[in-house]
Amino acid sequence: MPANIIRTLEQDCAPEVAHAFLTLATDYLAASRDRNMRVSTDATRSQLARRFAEPLPATGRSVGEIIARLRDQVIPDCNHLYHPRYVGHQVSAPLPAAIWTEALTAALNQSVAVWEMSPVATVLEHQVIRWLCDLAGFGSESGGTLTTGGTEATLTGLLAARARVCPDAWTAGVPDPAPVLLCGEHAHYAVTRTAGILGLGMSNVRKIPSLGYSLDIAALRKELETVAREARAVLAIVATAGSTPTGSFDNLEAIGDLAEERGIWLHVDAAHGGAALMSTTHRRRLAGIEHASSIAIDPHKMMLLPLQAGTVLVRDASDLDHAFAQQAPYLFHGSEDDELVDLGTRSLMCSRRADVFKLWVALQRYGTSGLGALYDHLCETTRALYDAVCGHPEFEAIHEPTSNILCFRHAGSDEHNRELRERYNRSGHGWITTTMLDGRRVLRATIMNPRTTADDVRQIVEGLATI
Repeated sequence: MPANIIRTLEQDCAPEVAHAFLTLATDYLAASRDRNMRVSTDATRSQLARRFAEPLPATGRSVGEIIARLRDQVIPDCNHLYHPRYVGHQVSAPLPAAIWTEALTAALNQSVAVWEMSPVATVLEHQVIRWLCDLAGFGSESGGTLTTGGTEATLTGLLAARARVCPDAWTAGVPDPAPVLLCGEHAHYAVTRTAGILGLGMSNVRKIPSLGYSLDIAALRKELETVAREARAVLAIVATAGSTPTGSFDNLEAIGDLAEERGIWLHVDAAHGGAALMSTTHRRRLAGIEHASSIAIDPHKMMLLPLQAGTVLVRDASDLDHAFAQQAPYLFHGSEDDELVDLGTRSLMCSRRADVFKLWVALQRYGTSGLGALYDHLCETTRALYDAVCGHPEFEAIHEPTSNILCFRHAGSDEHNRELRERYNRSGHGWITTTMLDGRRVLRATIMNPRTTADDVRQIVEGLATI
């Protein structure tokens, strides 16, 4: 290898190089406190594409040049999630301690597939999963693993359900007729995506109507009776704890009772709302979660970790062991320690970064009380937005918030509300999203930034009204 490449590599290990990148991040976090800063770019897709349309570099550039391009050409036109008036999608303004852990995670570059490749990360992941299982009310036989997010967690949980309902699926495929999958009409698209991946087919997903944006228990009971008359197997019932459109929670106690009566797997998609387990105020919304067979929780949502960090928990760890079938004697050697299984046998991924480090650091730094307080703050700020919307004559709140998401609407047509959102976002004064509810276009705000205050959300409402 050329000596100059080795020299460059060693130079880039120096503290001053790390400091240059770190300074970019700390300067950005400091600048985003300025409420006069643009929340997002006003550049078009084609303008940004032209900026970076250049030949593949054949030779390297100096760190100084790269830092300058990041500072001048990349950071300004990103979405600034740390800006107090960014209330867009369900992506957090991440906890600083977790941000700084990312560099260490990349430097260590542990692959959490087998213990010998990630000895400490494997131990920490087992420990963190144990803590989360305890919070959910699962017993000592429970377990789980980290995932890339809620979609993979739901896929993994329902893979475990398939192993129970269709134990020959790995070798013989899904039987005909395929089992049905039941979920609420506002369930995340991960459910129908999983049905396609598992070979069930999206046509075998039966969506239960909602009552107040939560799954209608009477309608679920009726559908279960229909399925029984058809002599069809049920793969699972999927309940939602913190839905994507409205942040609503299904009645987990009632759904859990129905699932247990009929011996049906219950998967709870708590990717968004699972952090309420740490809140003394909102934990009641998850009452009954201990009835679940599997649970998806995304720490990169309401626990405010950087992307990506998801988890899947199972009440009986052996179900997760049966979810996957693999033989890799070069990798999976087995262990005499049953309490410390190789996590690659429980995960969709093999090469997987040690995201557990940032989750462990966040729990060490803030504790469950601190993370619970952050959850409460985000919900309280959303309540302030609800009050501001209800107090303004031009706006209508579509629902009362149960978490940190609120849908509302300005007087006018669907096209008017869509255009209002686009014009407001282009203004740079704030950033919101939109969705369809009950056949109508609505504005949607998600409070994911601890810096966002009641005054900020009032200014968002006034800014929309002005436009």
